[in-house]
Amino acid sequence: MKCALVTGGSRGIGRAICYRMASMGYYVIVNYKSNDTEANNTLLQLKENGGNGEILKFDVGKKEDVQTLLGNWIEKNKDNYIEVLVNNAGIKEDGLMMWMKDEQWESVVNTSLNGFFYVTRMVLTSMLHKRYGRIINVVSLSGLKGLPGQTNYSAAKAGVIGATKALAQEVAKRGVTVNAVAPGFIKTDMTEGLDENELKGMIPVKRFGLPEEVASAVGFLASAEAGYITAEIINVNGGLYS
Repeated sequence: MKCALVTGGSRGIGRAICYRMASMGYYVIVNYKSNDTEANNTLLQLKENGGNGEILKFDVGKKEDVQTLLGNWIEKNKDNYIEVLVNNAGIKEDGLMMWMKDEQWESVVNTSLNGFFYVTRMVLTSMLHKRYGRIINVVSLSGLKGLPGQTNYSAAKAGVIGATKALAQEVAKRGVTVNAVAPGFIKTDMTEGLDENELKGMIPVKRFGLPEEVASAVGFLASAEAGYITAEIINVNGGLYS
C-alpha cells in the first residue's frame, strides 16, 4: 500500500491536498493538531469520494510527539511506507516585530520550520531505502517576498525554502525529490480577515486562488512524471510575485 502523509491536513489547503492524494490512489494519513471534528470530516469526505486513509493526531512542532506517534505508526506499518510527504502544517501569529512576543515567534517557527525537520527526518530513511520518494513543502509568498507584520512567518517559510533546496541535493541520487509550492492569497480560513476586493487589484488574475489550485500543483510534484524536477519552488499566486 502506498501512503501519503499530509501534515495540517484537516482544513483549507491541507484538506484539498488530502483529496488530491486520494484521487491519485494514495492511502492518505491526515495529520492534525487539535480539531478532531474537522479532521474526521476530512476523512469522511475523502472516503465518500472513493478514497481511503486515516487520521493521525500529533503536533509537528513537538519532537516527542513526532517520535512517539508518527514513529509508532511507521513501526506498525513496515510494509506500507510513506511514499509522499506533504509538509503543509503552519500557523500565523501576525504582529509588528517591535511588539512581537517570544511565544508568537516560537510557535510559528516551531510549526513550520521545526515541524518540517522533525517529520521529514522521520520518514526520509524509508524513502532512501526504497530509492523513491516525493517531499513537497507548502511554503508561502511571505517566505519569498517578506510581508510586514509577518517577520516570524516569513522567517519560518524562508527557512523551509532554503532547506528544500539543500535537502534536494542530498537525496536526489536515491530517487527522492524535494520541492515546494508557494501559495499567494488563497481562499481559506487563514485569509478570511483580509479584504479580497482591495487586495485582488494587486493580483494580475484579479482574484484569490482556490485550495484546489494549490493541491493540483502539489499533485503534479508528487507524481512519477515529476521525477526530473527537484529543488524547485512553484509559485501559485496569480502572477503577484515571481
